[in-house]
Amino acid sequence: MELISQFHFIHPLWLWLWLPAGLIMWSVYHRSDSLRAWRKVISPQLLKHLLLEDEKKSGRWRPVYMLGIAWLVGIFALAGPSWKASPSPFIEDQAGLFIVLKVTADMLAEDIQPSRLQRSVIKIHDLLELKNDLRTGLVAYAGSSHLVMPLTTDQAIINSFAAALDPGIMPQTGDDPAAAISLAGQRLKKAGIPGSIVLITDAIDPSQHAALKKAQQANGIAVHILAVAADASVIPPLNSPPAAPLNLKLMQQAANALDGSLTTVSADKGDIQQLASRIERSINAAPQGEGEQWQDAGYYLLPLLALIMLTFFRRGGAVVVG
Repeated sequence: MELISQFHFIHPLWLWLWLPAGLIMWSVYHRSDSLRAWRKVISPQLLKHLLLEDEKKSGRWRPVYMLGIAWLVGIFALAGPSWKASPSPFIEDQAGLFIVLKVTADMLAEDIQPSRLQRSVIKIHDLLELKNDLRTGLVAYAGSSHLVMPLTTDQAIINSFAAALDPGIMPQTGDDPAAAISLAGQRLKKAGIPGSIVLITDAIDPSQHAALKKAQQANGIAVHILAVAADASVIPPLNSPPAAPLNLKLMQQAANALDGSLTTVSADKGDIQQLASRIERSINAAPQGEGEQWQDAGYYLLPLLALIMLTFFRRGGAVVVG
């Protein structure tokens, strides 16, 4: 029953060929009927007694019938009958990760050395090194969101582009993480593979929580936050740009809205190891079937079609179509 429910045609438009094929077959059948003229002048009951035995037998299975079956099987094969999905051969890896990086003036604060933004770039490098089996993309945001790099297996180019990001090159000031998460989620869904999103930021305004929840529900992809900010006990250098300290309560609320987790930055790689394990759990929990395509079973009909075509090579097997 499951096989029947999943049966469909990958290229159903080819089935329309049955209409012209049927018209051609009807025309060929009538033109190839050697008795058509006699039926107009001799009663059918009498005609069957006038036929020789060989003519009676040959009329039961004529080449035109084989041509009709061949066309029927060929069009069926072209339509791509399918009932089973398999991993797509065009996807190099079966999972993806999008890193969403905040690039604002606040990220230049030096309570996290050398700065929040530079430490974020270092953490991106550490994460890619640890999760080198994932296709990774990069989105930068401030007041607007921008795709810096689509999904790729080239870790070096992600690291290079991340290091080049600066608040001065962002076209619009502000802080809109929800739009950035929506962009990352759309790119993952377009790729057709299970994945996860990592949001690297120092703070999220409470007014954004509703938009974050809406963006996450639209994509259905868990978003894990890496908080790159120090708490109020850390005194930044005098020349550090002003920025609010880490507010764990608000960040946890944002993580809850995103159906993800919160990881705070650390001096060692413990934060990245923790984040990597959470990413892996999210990907394993992703719905099955992503990154798959339906198998075209039409190829299995080619041997049958070849056997049918062999009948046209015998004597008397030709069919005149034109």
